[in-house]
Amino acid sequence: MKKIIFSIALLLMFHIVLGQNKKDASKPFVLGTIENIKSVALSENRTLNIYLPEGYNPKDSTRYPVVYLLDGSADEDFIQIVGLYHYNSFPWINRVPKSIIVGIANVDRKRDFTYPTTIKSDQKTYTTSGHSDNFIGFIEKELQPYIEKRYHTNSSKTIIGQSLGGLVATEILLKKPKLFNSYIIISPSLWWDNGSLFGLHGDILDKGFNQETKIYIGVGKEGLAPAEAPHVMEVDANLLAEKIKGTKSKNLKVYFDYLPDEDHATVTHQAVFNALRLLNPKRNDIK
Repeated sequence: MKKIIFSIALLLMFHIVLGQNKKDASKPFVLGTIENIKSVALSENRTLNIYLPEGYNPKDSTRYPVVYLLDGSADEDFIQIVGLYHYNSFPWINRVPKSIIVGIANVDRKRDFTYPTTIKSDQKTYTTSGHSDNFIGFIEKELQPYIEKRYHTNSSKTIIGQSLGGLVATEILLKKPKLFNSYIIISPSLWWDNGSLFGLHGDILDKGFNQETKIYIGVGKEGLAPAEAPHVMEVDANLLAEKIKGTKSKNLKVYFDYLPDEDHATVTHQAVFNALRLLNPKRNDIK
């Protein structure tokens, strides 16, 4: 009898130790998945960092907004933007819905985020520049269909771009505004080609533009842009906001945000946090 009791005690001790070892065992902390998409428009493979919100289940019918992040590599803005959306979707904050984040890793951002320039010095400095049309085509015809086929998405699509990423986001806003219904544009490099984008009159400026669209434009205390002609980043960003606010369409909401405590290097995090607050008024007060 004593042998049986001893054996049972030993067995229990073994299970306790085994359970403790399992509990203490280290496991990888997985933030998302890395996927590759073959792009015909860009003639190359592109890397995507994909974050799926907590509770995402491909077997249920729940559909999620999608956020397309430029400069979306793991060593660029992907981690901080995922953190901001995850935090702001907590039930006790309830500022944004749970969202899928698609970080587009860079290959050549000067090539992808700029349209052709007439400025000779910039042509020499940025030798690969001027192919944003191909990148926009990639987003429209390849990336968005890929994400919408692969994941449970709804009709809400946001783009986030800073600096040259803000430039191409502005180009999309003016040329193909219905690609997204929310734009978070931060410190856009509107000095490119001596500000020629200001002369573009896109569909979004027409009275008959009928898609509800929210636009956030944020900029820090950044001063002169690296341009041949004098351009001040804060002034250009404000001019863009005023240009869009001048539209007669009633379907636009435009927010301009000046962040004097931030500069070009630090503005993104605070700007996106502010954008989520301004573009998504709290749906209900949870205390």
